[in-house]
Amino acid sequence: MSFFENTRKPVGFGGKIMVAMMNLGHSPVARWGLRFLKLAPDARVLDCGCGGGANIKRLLKKCPRGIVKGIDYSPVSVEKSKKVNQAAIAESRCAVLQGSVADMVFANDWFDAVTAFETVYFWPDLPQCFREVYRVLKPGGTFLICNEANGDTDKDERWTKLIGGMTIYKDIELKAYLEQAGFHEVQTHKKKGWLCITARK
Repeated sequence: MSFFENTRKPVGFGGKIMVAMMNLGHSPVARWGLRFLKLAPDARVLDCGCGGGANIKRLLKKCPRGIVKGIDYSPVSVEKSKKVNQAAIAESRCAVLQGSVADMVFANDWFDAVTAFETVYFWPDLPQCFREVYRVLKPGGTFLICNEANGDTDKDERWTKLIGGMTIYKDIELKAYLEQAGFHEVQTHKKKGWLCITARK
């Protein structure tokens, strides 16, 4: 397995290095994307494909009286996310679970917002995953997708060749999948190859 395969599902020592790198490397795009997410101080938020847990930490800051949960199918990512958000977990403001976005254990209509940073590229059945996100969101809740690659340049192809099972979606493709799942008010933001989409339930 190549080192870059760890972007999809971090495993072992290489995976530990990758999640630490992702926490640093993805922070500019994540900070930019979070500007498009309005959260109440007591919001309940789910971060799907939470990786190294840096965005869980940012979300906890955005809703100081809220609850933030994370889900990732990599045990290495779950372990790192738990370590990064140890204090919030001790205060029962945070929980990180290992599992698939395609079949989540969370209750219907529970979250005010769901986020997905640099992760939808790897979701195996996008329509099913989007239906699951829709299910766990409260009516009126927001789903935010934030990607460093928007499918508009040839550069993106290099990554899909390097990383097996990676698909870089264009904004119109994601919009179509979101609307099929029932979302509306789909808004697209772009900046130097980055892509951020928000959609409402």
